[in-house]
Amino acid sequence: MNYKVNIRYWLCQFLGWGVFGLINLYFMFVLFGERFTEQGGKKEYLISLAIRLSTAILSTHILRKLIKKTNWLKFAFNKILVLFIVGVTVTSLFLFYGANAIEHVTKFSYDNFIRQQRLEKAKIAEKKAGLESVAYYKSSPLKDSLTIKTITEIKKSTNWYKNNKGEWQYEDRSDLAGVYQVFILIGLWLLIYIVYHYVEKVRKDQIDRLNLEKNIKDLELKTIKSHINPHFIFNSLNSIRALVDENPTRARSAITELSNILRSSMQAEKAETVTLEKELNIVKDYLALEQMRFEERLKIELDIDEDTLDQQVPPMMLQTLVENAIKHGISQQVNGGMVKVISDFKDNNLELLVQNTGQLLLKSVNSEGGFGIKSTEDRLNLIYQGKASFSIKNLTDNIVESKITMPVIV
Repeated sequence: MNYKVNIRYWLCQFLGWGVFGLINLYFMFVLFGERFTEQGGKKEYLISLAIRLSTAILSTHILRKLIKKTNWLKFAFNKILVLFIVGVTVTSLFLFYGANAIEHVTKFSYDNFIRQQRLEKAKIAEKKAGLESVAYYKSSPLKDSLTIKTITEIKKSTNWYKNNKGEWQYEDRSDLAGVYQVFILIGLWLLIYIVYHYVEKVRKDQIDRLNLEKNIKDLELKTIKSHINPHFIFNSLNSIRALVDENPTRARSAITELSNILRSSMQAEKAETVTLEKELNIVKDYLALEQMRFEERLKIELDIDEDTLDQQVPPMMLQTLVENAIKHGISQQVNGGMVKVISDFKDNNLELLVQNTGQLLLKSVNSEGGFGIKSTEDRLNLIYQGKASFSIKNLTDNIVESKITMPVIV
């Protein structure tokens, strides 16, 4: 990852400063091509440009190193602003005067070439004005209006003038403009760098937040499932225990059925959803065990649309509703009752209904069995993000209906 980041960084460095170099070449060779050809110095200009671009890459790289070492992109805005100004100032001065120093040492300086060209121009203008052998640079009556005008024009056009000792001096007015230009370039470079990393940080924070939310949801789902299975096992073992004395042979058969249910349950733990057909197999096995306990007191009805069997549903969810229907419905009825499981499509949704004999009471919902209702709501919200719903109500005076509505998965 770091290798890819470094490649991208250096690519941006060379590409960015390379574009700046091409813009300079365009201005010098195309827009000002004729004047550039007349005054010469192409070799000096190209070498000087290469020195400045190399120094720019070096100086901004050092600035980046300092930014990463101090990690000041995480500071408060006011502190970042101060460091931005300081960083731009120091880096710009380093770039400008560092490049000048390299040019001076290597003797390849386009600015020096231009200065020499202007010096020759100043000397020719002085000679044409007949001032070559006149000490016009000294305070004397020789400085008439014509002489003053001439030396002013020479200085204005070439930046060269003679001091009181008669030595040629160069008035460099380009340094300030050059520093301003470098300030703008470094400021733009640093601004792009900060904005890019700020956007990257925001994007990374969003990804980290999404991963954290996903991990939390996975943990919540695992926690919910871990509560469902012990609840289911406890009720099933109670059913088998009731058969041990009455019908040992049937109890042994029931243990085999329970092992099949537990095996299916353990496999269901590995998936977020399973087909409705697999979920119904668990429900049928569970109802078979419960029917041994209730015998003729429990009547079972299944109204299943064959087309719904391939639909994906959360594992153990339908079984939990059937379990609650028996525990809070059938077991509370002296004469027992009916449990009916229905699956159908309605308005592009899959509907699962569990109807049972009984009456919905608030204390039943808030009792320990209420966890099945709470877990059903939580799992639907986690898996379907508000696109699924769960409700439980008294359908008639003697029938309770639990209904799950979830999106159809094509």
